Amino acid sequence: MSKDEFGVLLYYKFASIPDLNSLFSFYHSNCNSLGLLGRVRLSPNGVNVTVGGLLLALEKHIEAVKSNSLFQGTDFKVASSHHPLNDKVAVECGFTSLSIRVVKELVTFSSYPLLNPPEVSNAGRHLSAAEFHSVLQSAGQFMKNGSPTDDNQLVLLDARNLYETRIGKFHAPSVETLDPGIRQYSDLPSWIDDNSEQLRGKHVLMYCTGGIRCEMASAYIRSKGAGFENVFQLYGGIQRYLEQFPDGGFFRGKNFVFDHRISVGSSDTSIMGACLICGSSYDNYSSRCRCTHCRILVLICDSCQIKSDAYVCELCLKHGMDFGSIPSVEDGELATVLVKNDLKTVCSDSKISSHLPSRNGNAAPRKLRILCLHGFRQNASCFKGRSASLAKKLKSIAELVFIDAPHELPFIYQSSTEAKNSCAPPTGQHAPPPENCKRKYAWLVASDFGGKVEADWKIANQPFDPLQYQGQTDGFDVSLAYLKKMFSEQGPFDGILGFSQGAAMAALLCAQGDKLKAEIDLRFVILCSGFALPLADFWQKPINCPSLHIFGSDPRKDRQITSHTSRYLASRFEDGCSVIIEHEFGHIIPTRSPYMDNIKDFLRRFL
Repeated sequence: MSKDEFGVLLYYKFASIPDLNSLFSFYHSNCNSLGLLGRVRLSPNGVNVTVGGLLLALEKHIEAVKSNSLFQGTDFKVASSHHPLNDKVAVECGFTSLSIRVVKELVTFSSYPLLNPPEVSNAGRHLSAAEFHSVLQSAGQFMKNGSPTDDNQLVLLDARNLYETRIGKFHAPSVETLDPGIRQYSDLPSWIDDNSEQLRGKHVLMYCTGGIRCEMASAYIRSKGAGFENVFQLYGGIQRYLEQFPDGGFFRGKNFVFDHRISVGSSDTSIMGACLICGSSYDNYSSRCRCTHCRILVLICDSCQIKSDAYVCELCLKHGMDFGSIPSVEDGELATVLVKNDLKTVCSDSKISSHLPSRNGNAAPRKLRILCLHGFRQNASCFKGRSASLAKKLKSIAELVFIDAPHELPFIYQSSTEAKNSCAPPTGQHAPPPENCKRKYAWLVASDFGGKVEADWKIANQPFDPLQYQGQTDGFDVSLAYLKKMFSEQGPFDGILGFSQGAAMAALLCAQGDKLKAEIDLRFVILCSGFALPLADFWQKPINCPSLHIFGSDPRKDRQITSHTSRYLASRFEDGCSVIIEHEFGHIIPTRSPYMDNIKDFLRRFL
């Protein structure tokens, strides 16, 4: 074994963790001392690890982990690999740093609370790679010990996402293969519910990349009771199967992996994938092309990438979204809103970190301090009044601090009785003295904003434009300096809650990454009716900050910021960093159940 040979290690273990702080400290110390990079996810119910480093270092890590009795029987999967390059793929996959987080779930099985959550102890029976292969090879023959009995009762179920199955999957003659075609793993329970009759009375053979996703999914199928008992899963996943059958066996194409390798194939070099645009054989995801609407990975060949940088995946096309609804593109990034899609995400929270160890050591948890940023043409007093119900319901766990933005705006009114400003004079009436009205402010302003505030009212030079926020891209530096001062004078703050333009400002802060850590150290952000401004310099890589996104699901009820715009902002955050709460109202922050419960659940992670 070469000392300089690089490798990747994957393993997971479901077990009750008695001391998360101690386990967190172990991983932090051990991985850093061995120079390992990648992801470590810890939960009260187990661990999920994908790390890379020198093979000798990985072997030392495995030995250290094995010394803990909690990991007895763990399947450690090691593969040699090239060194991760500091490129887009390595950054996106988290292989340029070490990320250790405490999470609620090791993998997010559902985007909404399940009435009967599955118990992993009820997972399907494990089949080794050889056993799995034998079942497929012997389809139609009787097997012992509750194994599949005939090909009419046998179905293969792929538990992976659509972009994974595009480039590789199992194929066995005379055996039905079910591909749910899901965008994300948390959509799988809904697919199982909708297609349960295809599984009832069948012997279900499940598989995924390394095995962990099958644990919860197989348990969920079995929890449905009579007719769903016979569920089996490939132990060690596709990775172990390809090690056992290097020619590919019944697996066709490549195995998509969530690290810098992107995919791993067999000795069979045939290509299963195809370019989304021209249909030519293609299975290379290294360019990281994504659907303009839902942001899942798409296969675009080199030639088609030169012709266009806006793509629509097959799922979005299926649901009526095409290129006619794609917003303008500037500097290679979306400049405006996404079109409504069929995603049903309510809350995807499994990877939100509680940032152990606690900042307070063993002391009793204090209230969280949250700095609140109002929207455009509002002020602290107005936002505080509108958020009174929220503040009241959070008072036991959080203190909300409201401040005015630094850019003071002039008094303006529309020339009709539809003016929204409560101080604006109706048509034909005299304006009230400005001193009787509270000043309004903004975090970001239009490029033609002069900074000088008129002492009296003036009429708006055009009707209300719901897309005006797209042109308000100046003034960030002034607001940043102002917020640094607020953090210094009124801090510390655990997080920021931003509404509308305030959410856009908070997102821009998050996009700065570690550049601001010394002066504005955020543990989380809450972005309500937020949007991403078309500022290419801020969106060069996914944002790594725990975030809660709250917005209305009906675009007709929010005249200012549509749900598609807020959903796109959520997509700019690193996979697993964003929790989404959609509500049926308009341009507000909902404070009734279940939305309030979800907000509290998010915040309790940081106490």
